Amino acid sequence: MSEPILGKVYLVGAGPGDPGLFTLKGKTLLECADVVIYDALVSPPILAMVNPQAERIGAGKRRGRHSMRQPEITKLLIEKARQHAVVVRLKGGDPFVFGRGGEEMADLVAAGVAVEVVPGITAGVAVPAYAGIPLTHRGYSSSVVFVTGHEAAGKYRPDINWQAIAQGAETIVIYMGIHNLGNIVNALQTAGLAPNTPVALVRWGTRPEQRELTGTLSTILETMEATNFQAPAIAVIGRVVALHDVLSACRPLPLPS
Repeated sequence: MSEPILGKVYLVGAGPGDPGLFTLKGKTLLECADVVIYDALVSPPILAMVNPQAERIGAGKRRGRHSMRQPEITKLLIEKARQHAVVVRLKGGDPFVFGRGGEEMADLVAAGVAVEVVPGITAGVAVPAYAGIPLTHRGYSSSVVFVTGHEAAGKYRPDINWQAIAQGAETIVIYMGIHNLGNIVNALQTAGLAPNTPVALVRWGTRPEQRELTGTLSTILETMEATNFQAPAIAVIGRVVALHDVLSACRPLPLPS
């Protein structure tokens, strides 16, 4: 007979980094958690909210440096739910936006574990805002698409229909696309986007160390290489990027760490 599962797992979105964007519900759960299993991109100020008596376990997940594989994380969550009442799985951004929250929830439910999702502000919305880039604007864009640029199995993903994306949305927000940006830029131009289409890259968005780089589809790769611009970063492509110079002085300021 398997052990009874007494606890509950909360899939909590930590947001993009600024602790001021973290939800009150998420903060309350961290303060009363027995165990917190957190991802690499969760910011230190949010981790500082964790109950001092709670067990902390880093689940890692950065490109090329996976401290835990997904099946190991799920197994760990099930084990901790058998031992503790409140288990928090703390994820950067929102658990259901490129956060594997759906996968973890399905596996936990199949194992008989009670699960609750606490949404977080996703980087694709917050990071452009902190760079002074509105994703929609009546004069520039009435549609936006979120897409992952992450490579799979050590190679560029061939299954994303970049032609449909280029033709179907006026603003494109790309998560985890820095390492594949050359392939993405080529694919979008082949699909018909003009070489002078504005592009913005925002590294460590909403944090005090936020850094921005702007250019066009034809110049951004050279500029990125010249400045040694690296991940983690969000890419925004479309005419709305032109508003960065106008609105950057009006953007929110991150809370100090």
